[in-house]
Amino acid sequence: MPRKQSALKRRTTLTLPSDSLLQAQKIAHSRKVNLSTVISEVVAAGLRLESARDRRDQILESYRAAFAGFTEEELAILNGVILEPAGAGRR
Repeated sequence: MPRKQSALKRRTTLTLPSDSLLQAQKIAHSRKVNLSTVISEVVAAGLRLESARDRRDQILESYRAAFAGFTEEELAILNGVILEPAGAGRR
């Protein structure tokens, strides 16, 4: 019967910069975990950040597209900026 892969893990070979590898080894040693655990956590965190960047960029582009047809004056009104000079409407 074939062995079931634990949590869909797969073995691979990576080439890492020496200083990054050394830092990861120090972290693994200080936490008393193996190197693959540290590398896995770092990669997962980086992927989450990248995904958040992608979502942020998509949202920003959606806002730009939604407000692209407005004039500067209309955008100022939408932003709550008062366009009249101070005291112009008061007597």
